[in-house]
Amino acid sequence: MLLAGVAFYVVLPELSHVLGSWPRLRLLAPWWLALMLAAEVASFLCLIALVRMVMHAKSWFAVASAVMAGNAVTNILPAGDAVGAGVQFRMLQRAGVSGAAAAGGLASSSVLGLAGLFVLPVFVLPALVGGLAVNAGLMHAGELGIAGFVLIVLFGAAALSGDRMLVGVARAVQATSNRLRRRHATDLPARFLAQRDATRADLGRDWLKATALVGGHIALDYVSLLCALRATGASPNPSLVLLAYAATTVIALVPLTPGGLGVVEASLSGLLVLARVPGADALVATLAFRLGAFWLPEVAGGVLYLLFRHRYGRLAAPSSS
Repeated sequence: MLLAGVAFYVVLPELSHVLGSWPRLRLLAPWWLALMLAAEVASFLCLIALVRMVMHAKSWFAVASAVMAGNAVTNILPAGDAVGAGVQFRMLQRAGVSGAAAAGGLASSSVLGLAGLFVLPVFVLPALVGGLAVNAGLMHAGELGIAGFVLIVLFGAAALSGDRMLVGVARAVQATSNRLRRRHATDLPARFLAQRDATRADLGRDWLKATALVGGHIALDYVSLLCALRATGASPNPSLVLLAYAATTVIALVPLTPGGLGVVEASLSGLLVLARVPGADALVATLAFRLGAFWLPEVAGGVLYLLFRHRYGRLAAPSSS
């Protein structure tokens, strides 16, 4: 919370500028706003389909409720990623998904999503090679994304092809868990390896579908940003906007504030200006994009959680034994 407070203090002036663009929303082209919201809905549907596929869940409603409610919790609490993942895990278990399948599916979809985010700058390479003039700040963001993609690939290769790294991680998690709980777990490395093998087999059969869903989730979110920009009347270079979008998503991975609130607005609006978007258009486009990507999913997550409780009952408190 202290880190979140400091981060809010630093980005407050820029966040105020973005929120101050609220009256200009009524001047945006309604058809482009409708396309922006449709792209964002389709992006979340791709994410839900990916999670459902990797954990072999049958119920679309249970997976959608868990994903959206977990996303809402993540965006409400400082460093809420762990709490959001816990909410998703407990909701999936309540809906009848096994613990191993839920944990493995959530982990696999997270790693695939990270790999997809870091690969974004790679798609701008043809434009850069072709002589596209890029601001130095955006160029550094692209280099960071490419480096992150290489690390993700190396991590994924090590996890999928060998046992040593995964067993080491499992033992560290097991040791920490055993210190916090009375009932000691002893089979976590074996369970990690079994779930890894199952995930590897699933991706081997459905790798094309998984790739399409990851790409669809990220690409449609990016298209939503382009639609928000077009709603202002701006016509920026899509490659420069992609670099700004990629840099913002990398920055948002650092959990300084809940859901990157404030940090994302400040970063995205500033980077869009570097991508040659007029300042006023960058502010109002950022506000419109965040309404679709951040605030509306919060409402949807709350509604789906209430519907989930009506169908499956209240979630039990985590056991301490």
